[in-house]
Amino acid sequence: MTPEKLAKARILVTNDDGIHAPGLEAMIEIAEQLSSDVWVVAPEFNQSGAGHSLSISRPLRSRQVSEAKFALEGTPTDCVLFAVKHLLKAHKPDIVLSGVNRGTNIADDVTYSGTIAGAMEGCLLGLPSIAFSQAYAHPHPVKWATATVFGADVARRVLATDIPRNVFVNVNFPDAVAGSVKGIKVTRQGVRAFGSSIVERIDPRGGAYYWNSYVPGEHQDDEDGDVSAIRSGYISVTPLHLDLTHEATRRKLAHQIGRASCRERV
Repeated sequence: MTPEKLAKARILVTNDDGIHAPGLEAMIEIAEQLSSDVWVVAPEFNQSGAGHSLSISRPLRSRQVSEAKFALEGTPTDCVLFAVKHLLKAHKPDIVLSGVNRGTNIADDVTYSGTIAGAMEGCLLGLPSIAFSQAYAHPHPVKWATATVFGADVARRVLATDIPRNVFVNVNFPDAVAGSVKGIKVTRQGVRAFGSSIVERIDPRGGAYYWNSYVPGEHQDDEDGDVSAIRSGYISVTPLHLDLTHEATRRKLAHQIGRASCRERV
């Protein structure tokens, strides 16, 4: 997408942390550096960990926050669908930007992330889509300025690239002030163990309830991976694609299963 076309593009912004999240304001700031036509549809409530879920057993209720900003009682996927298929159907968005998430979405985290899902849904609808996340270390403040300083430039570079229709891009900013960022690395999705346990608690009436306790596990060293890039102080840019087929295994299965004829299997 040329700079001239980008300046006239309609951008849809969503997130998974919710309509009141400071990361959403950072995402809006980034979007407004790219175009003056920015619309926001974000979840009314925090949807972290919602993944690419779709609300099909309850109605979606929207609330207009301002002229071009709406809150939806739904998931990030619902938000993108609502915007493209209903709210903006007369003049659909040209780009979807999702984030900026509070915390990274790298390695195996991408399968759980509602931020990733917002970009994924945009991609499924044929729109260039980018997810943004900002690393931070609890209890220290999130360095949102790092995302807002670099976000628009990264987006311009991504959108200027001829990316296939079934690919979207995952951008993660390191936990560093803008002046300390070492650069940008184009990475692959890394691998990190999912450290989780189920924590049991008892309510005042004696009933048990449970929390998922999530703690990021150890990662596999890979200098081209997103985890290593973030830990080394680089911005990570990872292209992700919708086709989850593992081609090497598909070929092995075809060879193995293909040995038996239909008659033998019967």
